[in-house]
Amino acid sequence: MKKTLLATSLIALALAAPLAQAHKAGDIILRAGAVTVDPHESSSDIWVGALNTDVAGTKATLDSDTQLGLNFAYMVTDHVGVELLAATPFTHNVGVKGMPGPFAGLNGKLGELKHLPPTLSVVYYPLDAASAFQPYVGAGINYTWFFDTELTSEAENKGFSGFDLDDSWGLAAQVGMDYMLTDNVMVNAQVRYIDIDTKGSTNYGGREVEVDVDVDPFVYMIGLGYKF
Repeated sequence: MKKTLLATSLIALALAAPLAQAHKAGDIILRAGAVTVDPHESSSDIWVGALNTDVAGTKATLDSDTQLGLNFAYMVTDHVGVELLAATPFTHNVGVKGMPGPFAGLNGKLGELKHLPPTLSVVYYPLDAASAFQPYVGAGINYTWFFDTELTSEAENKGFSGFDLDDSWGLAAQVGMDYMLTDNVMVNAQVRYIDIDTKGSTNYGGREVEVDVDVDPFVYMIGLGYKF
């Protein structure tokens, strides 16, 4: 009952905020919250040097991860801003699937990697600055840095050695919304699509193993913001 009353009170407080002034030229906005990178990866067939061929039906896989996300924005005009997405490093498990016959034992978790995806965007707010609800759209450029790549002990025992992914440049797009609780405090939600293309490489039996991967994640963030 107490939780219900508290939730009702918070909703009422939010709905009572329409007089709060939203973004204006010269404002600096800091947002922080939980951000999830959810890869929608597709990969080429895996090149296995020991077989001197691409192995049909094989794929590389990546899982999702959630970290602390940060947004820094500067309003150039009342409707246009420049925004930087930053975060603590994301960690993803990398796997292999589809290896056939005698190589089926190579399927499963291959290793682990970390990455940072700083993204610089121009964002557009269509509504009047007097509106407490501020939806926006944006587009920009992303640089993804892969680091701390390492194989699992199981993969090393199977004969793999070394593990690396190329860094990536790509375009990014987003939609989001701010809702002003006060003149300075807001809640924020946003969804991004980021074009991340990379090449992964390792060694098996002393020969190169390579795969091209379109990571292409959706990035979800929800949090709070403060306008200076």
